[in-house]
Amino acid sequence: QVQLVESGGGLVQAGGSLRLSCSAPGRIFSISTMDWYRQAPGKQRELVASIKSGDSTDYADSVKGRLTISRDNAKNTVYLQMNSLKAEDTSVYYCHVVWGLPVKRHGWGQGTQVTVSS
Repeated sequence: QVQLVESGGGLVQAGGSLRLSCSAPGRIFSISTMDWYRQAPGKQRELVASIKSGDSTDYADSVKGRLTISRDNAKNTVYLQMNSLKAEDTSVYYCHVVWGLPVKRHGWGQGTQVTVSS
């Protein structure tokens, strides 16, 4: 089991910005996809943003134009820059990585709370 370390959550007013970071242990290798998910109380976990090894990205429609995912492969780190935050962005955010060859493995962060006050 790989434990990822997240940071950067907190309380921000609507319209504000936050930057989340997630670092994976140096011992993991061949990281393909790095994602951010979120889960609000009473709701299912949803995929927010994804970045593949070639740096192609995908976003949920609800966050396009406001959230940006990026990665630093040398540091095994993925970031989520969140701008123009809305109250509905309030959730626990989890990072997720797919790594390893030939068998693909999964790792999750512990979750970081993002609260946007309106």
